Amino acid sequence: MNNKTTNLIETLGRRLKQIRINANLTQNQLADIIGKSRTAIARAEKGRCNLSTFVSILVALDADAQLDLLLSEPPPSPVLLAKAKGKQRKRASGVSKTATQSTNESDIKW
Repeated sequence: MNNKTTNLIETLGRRLKQIRINANLTQNQLADIIGKSRTAIARAEKGRCNLSTFVSILVALDADAQLDLLLSEPPPSPVLLAKAKGKQRKRASGVSKTATQSTNESDIKW
């Protein structure tokens, strides 16, 4: 594993621990809630757990809303937006004289 990956995993573990402490739960209490061992919680707080355990802990701590950014649909790319929008006019062409004359002639009633 490269340094960046290792640092990110360790940071996630530290944040998980801080969320647990802020919820005023011991590792044993949290382990009982999610049905895992205390060592599983300790490993998760060091960044050494599987994804299922990590998500279970987040749900138990009511911190799963923080995953919304990862789970939300990405916005469409600017290229797709431009294609969907279509071609926009950049200039006005004005009204042709023949169209104006025919409109004026139809307004006249004999």
